[in-house]
Amino acid sequence: MSAPTPDEDLSAEQTEGFKLGEKKTIEEYTKLDQGDESLNAWKASLGLGAGKSIADPNDPRKAIILSLALEVEGRPDIVIDLTAPGSLEQMKEKPFTIKEGVRFRMKAKFKVQHEVLSGLKYIQILKRKGIRVSKDQEMIGSFAPNTEDTPFYEKKFAPEEAPSGMMMRGHYEALSTFTDDDGQHHLKFQWSFDITKKWSDDE
Repeated sequence: MSAPTPDEDLSAEQTEGFKLGEKKTIEEYTKLDQGDESLNAWKASLGLGAGKSIADPNDPRKAIILSLALEVEGRPDIVIDLTAPGSLEQMKEKPFTIKEGVRFRMKAKFKVQHEVLSGLKYIQILKRKGIRVSKDQEMIGSFAPNTEDTPFYEKKFAPEEAPSGMMMRGHYEALSTFTDDDGQHHLKFQWSFDITKKWSDDE
């Protein structure tokens, strides 16, 4: 298999000197240094050992992205239910519409199961007319498996401002992934959006 080109490379940026720690099971994390107060506080912040597991034993996935949404102040969220058949094809073929200059952000709803998910992050390569415009990475965090008390997680990304001006309007295409510290891609997909002078429902 050929290596991805720079325009398609969705590998995460690594912090210099960073070394990935040894992976542990939920039971190992729970028993780890029980007398260490700071470690116990970290485990409590993740929710380790609390609540009844809702993991599906027949589904080996560690992270399941349930939905993605485009959030714009003053307008209803545009939500894509990723559990619905054909949802990824819809994202690729039906662009979002974003009015130039508005503030917006993406929002993800996801579920973690079977083991601690370490360093979940979102990476995106943006292109216009086939030319790479940017590559962005957003750290989401580390999460314990979901339970009946907390059946899913939701992450709102950092707000962005849509480009504006005649030269910036038009169609943009994105290649995105949710990946983790192990380099595992939990969801890789293509989507697109159009920057327009006004919303389609404006008079």
